[in-house]
Amino acid sequence: MPDYQIVRDDDPRCAELEAAGYRVVAESWAVRLVDPDRELLESAVRRAIAGGITVRELGPEAAPALHELEKTNEPDYPDTPATHRAVGDAAGIRALWPDHRVFGAFDGHRLVGATVIRSKDGFGDTAFTSVLSTHRRRGVAQAVKAASILAFLDVGINRFSTGGAATNQASLQANQALGYQLTEHWRTYAP
Repeated sequence: MPDYQIVRDDDPRCAELEAAGYRVVAESWAVRLVDPDRELLESAVRRAIAGGITVRELGPEAAPALHELEKTNEPDYPDTPATHRAVGDAAGIRALWPDHRVFGAFDGHRLVGATVIRSKDGFGDTAFTSVLSTHRRRGVAQAVKAASILAFLDVGINRFSTGGAATNQASLQANQALGYQLTEHWRTYAP
């Protein structure tokens, strides 16, 4: 297994690693949102609803549906040293509650999208957002993420963070459409 080095792109060690023969094998990003625009968020949810999607918070009883969604989408997740996501078993999904809150999007009775968020260091930190391939590019990711942010605003949290693989530009764009600002860019080096 290579000796991966994950370094911010503005870190002087980048030049040192490159001089030592390391090469960039993956890139990732982090975004932050502070004092979000409630109307922008509500609009994202309304657009999904207008498209026939139901958006709501999910309790642990939704764990089997969330596990099915995640297992279906697992092959689509970018797999890099910095952004690895293994879905695991149903028990692992059930264990998300109560530390996390989960918001889902339904097309009829089928869960087609979800986001998982928790409070971490004063931020609402999104662990992951997942949308079925049949429902991508329809605002589902924005809607579930917006619903989660609105819920956290209601309990006094107004700072948010998340990140992802640079190869997943759709995820970055969905976050930026909700007002997130790119704050960090990371490089993964291997010898």
